Order: sequence, then C-alpha cells, then structure tokens
Amino acid sequence: MATRSIWKGPFINNTFFQEISLSNKNTLKTTTRNTVILPFLIGKSILVHNGKFFIPVYILEEMVGHKLGEFVPTRLRHVYKPKKKKNNGTKIKSK
Repeated sequence: MATRSIWKGPFINNTFFQEISLSNKNTLKTTTRNTVILPFLIGKSILVHNGKFFIPVYILEEMVGHKLGEFVPTRLRHVYKPKKKKNNGTKIKSK
C-alpha cells in the first residue's frame, strides 16, 4: 500500500479542521472518512458517516495516525433468520 509523502504531512479536511477549532463541543459530525487522526483529537467523540447514518467514534491514544474511516464499518453483516420448528399436526400426548 502506498503511503502519503512525509513532506506533505497528514491529510486533514480544511472544513473539518475549522469545525474542530471553532467548536467547543466534544461531539462533531463529519463525512470525511479520509482524515487522519492527530493527537489534539484525543478524548473527543466524532460522529462519522458510514454512507447511511452517523456512527459515534471515541478517539483514543492508540488511534493516532489512522484514518477515521477505519473505525466505522460500511457494510452490514449478513445474518440468517433462525428456522421455526413446525408442528406437523401431530400432537404429543403426555403420560
């Protein structure tokens, strides 16, 4: 996987950065999944859009250097419905 050049620095969306710097709230909504998590975000809760709805992500120290989209799944897991047992008209008699 190709990495971003060091001289460019980490990617942060300008509008997202302005929202963080101007806002004093701990929770922010964003759709920028490609923004890199930096140390000044530690302890904040960010609502990240997964394509359908916003999912809360609490930023921890271990997340620094990763992107916001890595912590928000975009696909739902497929779950089979449990089968219902049929009573084929037979009655069970208790003795």
